[in-house]
This record gives sequence, C-alpha cells and structure tokens, in this order.
Amino acid sequence: MKPSDEIADLRLQIREHDRKYYVEAAPEISDLEYDRLMKRLEALEAANPQLITPDSPTQRIGDEPLAGLKQIEHRVPMLSIDNTYSPAEVKEYAAKVGKLIAEEAIEWTVEYKIDGVAASLIYENGLLTHAVTRGNGRVGDDITHNIKTIAEVPLRLNGTPPPWIEIRAEVYMTNADLVRLNEQREAQGESLYANTRNVTAGAVRLLDARIAAARNLRIFCHGLGHAEGLDFSTHTQFIERLREWGLPATPRVANFSSMDAALEYCEELIESLHELDFEVDGIVIKANRFDQRERMGSTSKSPRWLVAYKFEKYEAPTQVNEIRVHVGKSGAVTPVAELEPVQLAGTTVSRASLHNAEEIERKDIRIGDTVIVEKAGKIIPHIVRVEKHLRKTKLRKFKYPTECPECSASLVKDEGGVYIRCPNLNCPAQLKERIRYFATRNAMDIEGLGDKLVDQLVTSQLVKSFGDLYRLTEEQVGELERMGPGLSAKLIRGVAASKDRGLARLLNALSIRHVGRRVAQLIASGFGSMEKLQAASVEEIAAVDEVGDIIAESVHQFLNSDHGRRTVQELATAGVNMEAPRIVAESAVEGSLTGKTFVVTGTLTKYKRDEIKELIEQHGGRAASSVSKKTDYLVAGENAGSKLTKAESLGVTVISEDEFEALL
Repeated sequence: MKPSDEIADLRLQIREHDRKYYVEAAPEISDLEYDRLMKRLEALEAANPQLITPDSPTQRIGDEPLAGLKQIEHRVPMLSIDNTYSPAEVKEYAAKVGKLIAEEAIEWTVEYKIDGVAASLIYENGLLTHAVTRGNGRVGDDITHNIKTIAEVPLRLNGTPPPWIEIRAEVYMTNADLVRLNEQREAQGESLYANTRNVTAGAVRLLDARIAAARNLRIFCHGLGHAEGLDFSTHTQFIERLREWGLPATPRVANFSSMDAALEYCEELIESLHELDFEVDGIVIKANRFDQRERMGSTSKSPRWLVAYKFEKYEAPTQVNEIRVHVGKSGAVTPVAELEPVQLAGTTVSRASLHNAEEIERKDIRIGDTVIVEKAGKIIPHIVRVEKHLRKTKLRKFKYPTECPECSASLVKDEGGVYIRCPNLNCPAQLKERIRYFATRNAMDIEGLGDKLVDQLVTSQLVKSFGDLYRLTEEQVGELERMGPGLSAKLIRGVAASKDRGLARLLNALSIRHVGRRVAQLIASGFGSMEKLQAASVEEIAAVDEVGDIIAESVHQFLNSDHGRRTVQELATAGVNMEAPRIVAESAVEGSLTGKTFVVTGTLTKYKRDEIKELIEQHGGRAASSVSKKTDYLVAGENAGSKLTKAESLGVTVISEDEFEALL
C-alpha cells in the first residue's frame, strides 16, 4: 500500500474510534491498540511531511465540543498525555527529558490515572465560576451546572486561594454506584450501562442537571492550568494546597528522587487496584518542580514533563462457584473465589483473590453471583464488582471462619488493619508457605525444594522450622514418595549451597512482615551482620534509608521474639552466613562528620541529592532518609516541607548548604 493510501486509511480509522470514544462513550478497541494506530500514522507522516494536513488526527488533541452547550476557551490548552507500556519505555522517557534540563536531578511524583472524564474547574477570588470539559484541548463545553451537583466540589474555596486559578480534574463514578444504578434500570426495564466511564461521559454533558445529580458523580483534582498569584512551586505542594482549599485530590500521590523508586511505587499501586472502588487506566508520572516543567516544555499535543505508564486491562463476566480461604506465610487468612472458567487476556481464569473479609463485605460478593473479573497487566485477576441486577434469587452472605481451617486456632484481626490471621506460628499451613518462600530464587534459592516436597517434609514432621532443613539427611529424604537417591542428594546439595546466600537474602527469606527483597537489602547494607541488627533499637533500624517506623518495629519485634531468636540461633548453628558488606561503613573514612547522622530535604542549589549523600559518607557521616531523634543534622534546601517541621519539633539542628560545607 502506498504511504498516502495507508495514511488516509489510518486517519479514517482513528476518526471513527475518536467518535466512538468521545462522543458515544462506547470505545471498540483498547488504548494500546489505539496508540499503535496513532504511532503508525505519526511515523508515516514524519517520513512523508508533505502529506501532513491540518485535519489529521496527529494535529489535534481530543474531541470537538458538543452542540447545545456553551463553549469556553482554555487559557492554557488541556493537552493529552504520552503513553508508555513498560518500565523500559518509562526509563527511556526519563533519560530523554533529563537532557532538556542539563541532566539536573528530577523529583518525580506518581499518582493514579483515573478512568473518567477530564474537566477544568475555574475559581475566581475563591468562587467557582466555570467548569469546562477538555473538548478539543483549546475549547471545551461549559458543564458548570452539572459539576455543581457533585457534593465534593466546593462552590467557594477555603482559606486564601489565588485570585484566579484553573484546576484540572477527572470526573468519575464509583463501581458501587454503577451497581445501584443498574439495579434501578433493570427494575424499570431500561438498558444497562457497561461501565462507569460511559455513565460519566454522558452525565457531565446533560442539559438537565437534575439527571446528572442522580448519577452521584465524583471528582478528583490532579493538575494545574492557568493561575495567578501562586505561592508554591511544586506539584506536591499543590496537592497539599488542594486539600487545604477543600478540594478532593487524587489519592496516594507520592514523591521520589529517582525513576527506579517511582517505578517500584507504580507496581505497588497496580497491585492494590482491587482496593479501589473507582476505575484506573494507568499511572501518571510527573516532574515535581514547576520551574523544571517550564524548561521541559511541551509538544503540540503533550507536555514533556509527564508521562502515563499504562497497562492493558481485560474484563469479562463470570460466576462465583465457591469461596475458600487460604492461610499464607504470615498467617493471613485470604479468601479466594473459585470461578466458572473464563478466557481473559489469552489465559483461562478460574480463581481470583478476594484479599480480605472487608473486600467481600464492601463488594457484597456471594456464592452464585455473576461478577466482573478484571486482569490488569501482569497482576493476578480480581473482582471489580457484582452484577446485582442478575441476582435473581436470594443468595446467602459469605460467613467468614472464626477458626483456622488448618489448625483450628482462633483467628484474630490485625489491630487497626483489615487482615484476619491465624496466630499459631506452628500452624502447618503457615509453615508450608514459609518454607516454600524460604526456598524461592529471591530468598535462599534452594534447588530441588519444590511445593510437593515441602508438603511431604512438613506433613511427615521432618521439617518444623527453617533450621530443620539443614539437619535433613539423604536417607530421610529418600524415604519420601518419589524421592530416590539422585533427587535426595540434589536436595541436600541445594540446602548446603544456600548457607552462603548472605544476610540480605536471609532477611527476605525469614518472612518478616513488611520486609521484602529491597528492604532486606537496605537493612543488610546498613548493619552488615545479624548480630548488629539484633542489637539495634527500633529507631536505629528506622534510620536506615527508606525503612521507616512500621518496618523497623516489625523487624525488631521478630528478631527479639522467642520465635525469632530461636530461628536465628538454629540457622547460625547450621552454619548459615549472616554477614553482609556494610557499604556505608566500608566506604566511610574518619573525617569531620564521623558518627553524625544527616537527613537532606528540599531543593538544593549546590548539589544533586546523590552527590551530597556521597559527600556525607566520604567524610564519615551517615545519610538517612527519615528524621528521628537519632538525626544530628537536617540539611534543608528550599521547600523543605514535612521533614523540616518534624526536625524542628524534635530539636534537630537545621543547617543550610553553606553551613554544611562549613562542617566539612
């Protein structure tokens, strides 16, 4: 096909999909498929610039405003966001934009990309005057009358907001409200809505605000358009100010000094999608500082200072045939839905975790229900909502067990938490899961110790603890089912080899709550040996970079409990290596900062964050990430924030960069 013909064909396809998505709110292809069409068109036009026309989809931003509503021009265009679909693409993006600002250190904020309808709220002298859809990015529809029906939107802002500010937001609907709406429509014989976005897209453009009010729309604010008289300079400060003004800000926004850390948090957010009652179609990563954003600039379609990290989502209806509970390595009793098998993202899905008792209650999931099950990226499937309008008979509510299904111990609920646990550390189900995890590649990596063999070892009571693994003999293992001399010898060799994995792998393997692979590495590097770690206080553990109070309390409690001490002693007796090179201690020298702990916060003018931390360590000091009573100095740049407040409350000495240099 000639380039001109392919370009014409792609434009027709994209325009039709735009109409389906924006006007009819009934998309026929996924975001990924749409992006592929657009990228192909962009590539062809780049290779054939003489074929670019003003009406090409590559030359516009979004949908055209609808007839029947007043149009309002955006003072700052509401541009679209470039998409990425893998960590590698995100890192490539970060490297590219970093060059635009002379490779300065960039702080990244991470937040949900809500799957709703974009809107802009305009406040003049604190009073809501207009609410506008994105439209074509330059001109949008006036939907003020419908936005005023959203209870979360204040008609007047609290405090002393700027004289004129345009706040970018996403209007959405919860899954729970969609369930209730479809129940009502089913009872009235009306057609049902397929998803929350369809309802939202139609409701915000209604001419009758009474109908919009009945949809119970919600809103999250996340961005800044045109503004006058701002007294803050970062996105995180903006998010804090939104809450002070009484506006609902996008939840779980976090700030990171590196893209690697930001990506880890992205995965954490994706894994917790089941906790949300609203739809998310990606994660947005933004440069935190406004001055850097300005220098990064924008293309005709998208700002360069942010990117969407998206994942493919697939969903399908199926039936809950049974709900069972599973006891994990931490004792958490997790409910699992046994589903009528359904094809999802090229795989057959027959189970979905229900995570905890509160999720079952919140979503009102019952055996026999028709549910919508979703798979996002590589994350295990989860149930989005129950199709209650299809619940034709009275189904019994699921009754959560009060005793452990494996050892009959009375279950207990975490104080202030949502998980219900078996408190019996000798519970066979817990022991099996802990041994399985102990043997995994990221832990002690014991070759030959598979799930079936773990079951046999625990059931036969040959293994009642981690230490028992190192006391096994070839003769004992050889007596188990399907374990001949060759497999027995292989297991014993694998167990022996695991003794030299080091402290970080061991800490990860012990199944200490809140301690995973990365945290284990940080703690191991910070203390260097199990002996020093066991002797450390909660505050000393919390002072390790990125650890914090909750993790420190968990580690300290485990290592100083009878069970923890016995576990460590058994492993030490077996000859397991519990040492790790302490990076800070080995690289540090005796100097002017020896024995002092520093925390660095705010925007620095003389150093990058990594540079000043390295300088601290080179002069014998210790660079920590959180402020505690053990902190000697807080080096504070501009916009220091909460760490400065905490340092002042604890009486920690606060110094500038110049004063830091004087200490050197």
